[in-house]
Amino acid sequence: MLKKTSADLDSLRLLEERLRWLSAWTIHNANHLRPSPDGLKVGGHQASCASMTAIMAALYFHALGPNDKVAVKPHAGPVLHAIHYLLGSQSREQLENFRGFGGMQSYPSRTKDRIPVDFSTGSVGLGVAVTAFASLVQDYLLAHGIMPPEEAGRMVALMGDAELDEGNIYECLIEAYKHDIRNCWWIVDYNRQSLDATTAERMFSRFDEIFASCGWRVVTLKYGKGIEAAFGEPGGAALKRWIDGCGNADYAALTYLGGAAWRARLLKDVPETKPLLDARDDEALAALMTNLGGHDMGALVEAFDAAQDDVPTLFIAYTIKGFGLPFAGHKDNHAGLMNPGQIAALRDKMGVAEGEEWSPWAGLGGNSAEAVRALAENSRIPRAKRERPWQQVEVPALPVPTGGEQSTQAAFGRILLDLSRAGGGLADRIVTTSPDVTVSTNLGAWVNQRGLFRRQELADVFAAAKIPSAQKWGGHQAGQHIELGIAENNLFLMLAALGLAGDLFGTRLFPIGTVYDPFIARGLDALNYACYQDARFLLVATPSGVTLGPEGGAHQSINPPLIALGQPGLRHYEPAFVDELALLIEEAFRLMQAPDGESVYLRLTTRSIAQVERPDDSWKAGAVAGGYWLREPAPGAAAALVYSGALAPEALAAWDALKDDVPGLGLLAVTSPDLLHRGWSESQRRRWAPPRNGEGDHAQHGGGGPAHVETLLAPLSATAGLVTLLDGAPASLSWLGGVRGHRVSPLGVERFGQTGTLSDLYREYRLDVDAIVEAAAELFL
Repeated sequence: MLKKTSADLDSLRLLEERLRWLSAWTIHNANHLRPSPDGLKVGGHQASCASMTAIMAALYFHALGPNDKVAVKPHAGPVLHAIHYLLGSQSREQLENFRGFGGMQSYPSRTKDRIPVDFSTGSVGLGVAVTAFASLVQDYLLAHGIMPPEEAGRMVALMGDAELDEGNIYECLIEAYKHDIRNCWWIVDYNRQSLDATTAERMFSRFDEIFASCGWRVVTLKYGKGIEAAFGEPGGAALKRWIDGCGNADYAALTYLGGAAWRARLLKDVPETKPLLDARDDEALAALMTNLGGHDMGALVEAFDAAQDDVPTLFIAYTIKGFGLPFAGHKDNHAGLMNPGQIAALRDKMGVAEGEEWSPWAGLGGNSAEAVRALAENSRIPRAKRERPWQQVEVPALPVPTGGEQSTQAAFGRILLDLSRAGGGLADRIVTTSPDVTVSTNLGAWVNQRGLFRRQELADVFAAAKIPSAQKWGGHQAGQHIELGIAENNLFLMLAALGLAGDLFGTRLFPIGTVYDPFIARGLDALNYACYQDARFLLVATPSGVTLGPEGGAHQSINPPLIALGQPGLRHYEPAFVDELALLIEEAFRLMQAPDGESVYLRLTTRSIAQVERPDDSWKAGAVAGGYWLREPAPGAAAALVYSGALAPEALAAWDALKDDVPGLGLLAVTSPDLLHRGWSESQRRRWAPPRNGEGDHAQHGGGGPAHVETLLAPLSATAGLVTLLDGAPASLSWLGGVRGHRVSPLGVERFGQTGTLSDLYREYRLDVDAIVEAAAELFL
């Protein structure tokens, strides 16, 4: 940490002003100056930016080191871009195109913004919590000797105070305490205004207790140096007492009304402050009353410098929403925009000449500009994105577990156990995690082999006491399983952080997370957040569907295949047989480290089924691509049965029952409804790609050939019918009729499940052989 002189503090203050101006002007330009052909409000958050500019100036131009990573409050995204504009790593063109196609994004985005963004933000609370899990990932890499200690950094989250209403913050806080995280700062922009209203005071008196009880140091920055000095003047002690008792709404309203309103109110409520008030005009009084800790450069630098150990720290920085702007403190300022007259007044106040609005150092004199530029150039943050590490580990062929009857869930556990025993580069880079369902999702044997990850040794008390148990779980620094509490949001944030290890720390890991399939929905926001950042991981969700039987409707999943169908960045595979499973796990490891790859979701089952014999490996390419013919249709066949996952035995039995009555009947195994649908959509897009080389505007522009699903269905008659079948929402497969205009008779689950035997449940929900035969008859009646 570099010690700052008073001249440096002055330069930091000038940098803060540049950030406030550039962020405000960027938003103004997008809303008032740039053409708007569709007439929609572009938006932006000038007030939210202004409350953060001092905090971000102190961080980026003083406190941050080259290895520190930051999640920026979503609404302060323009401030981050302004910082990089001053550093020369962001272009004026991008700022001018804020919220435009191809321009800087509304909220910081790892994948869409051109500047280095450590963590995407936008869904409030998640960007905060992921920094704690990133801190845990860094500790994992350090403990395993993968990361040199000198490359370690601090994980920082800049958060709005309203984000402390998000439940995932507290789920994360509890998990972070269990794992004794370190090197993490959360900085609260406590401007006391959310989107709809001013925030309630009651909870903020408790946040320090909540965080302190979880091992965090809490630093409250309530007052700036100027107002602290005023507290020593005659009447200053009374002023402090009054401020400490003033409600958030009152303080915000008085801030908006300005110096005269402050004076009248203080003389009325605390007349003993008169000497202090008489010494200042209205403008100076307004400046004094808004000299809060989050806007005072000296207070911020001092606080950051005093927290240089590895203790996780919560900074509560009091700020004014819209600080320095004409609507500072107004309760409606969240999405408020300055009008042309107001932005012109701000430009004049900051000494920016008309026409020089985009000049990085406009309004600064020669000596000041030189000092500010020098300070900015000394910023230690990266100017460019880290190159993403691809293809770091060879993926071996995974042996297929043997056995005449197997479930995909049990086979998953055996595949991981065999991989662990074989060792090698891939096995050593796998990290597993689970929200208290490690044993029931068949990860137990892997953990027996590889151990729990703990920074401090954790003895297996039951093993030491010679109490028999199948689980032999000791915790140590070489462990490769991160056990989580039963909170699915934490699972997906953990997977996000592990899946970004290569991007954040230069070393790719292969995260595998297990969860009960119906409870994907409990962490869906965090799952979407992980995929949006292009984190790479393998999600194994098991057991699934009403096939779970006696567990009942609360644990029987229905809609996850539809969730996967609509989730970018996540490929859904639902294998029926264990040879498919082994192949698709191989593919998942390949996709996790491929430039054109993605994360993978395996939907597995506890149902043991007879395995099929294969004459050759010709099925494999189709299985990876989303589907293959388990029983080839005859050319021009009138019908096909289409199944996915655990209902393969019913599909095979129905095929046997129908094959003589429906000559040439095909049996299509769909391993990925999601991938087939994507391929079909992409094929249509390619056929109507934008014209090139003077081709007609409305011509068809074929390219790339038919989609895999089009090729699969091509042998069938144009008038053929399809019976689709899966243990889940039938719409996951019924869309197949739209590919070539085939009639569809869809089977699946559309009502909540219940307890029962498989035969009872399959009969009740029309998933049995009789239902399939009836659905086939429906096509011909």
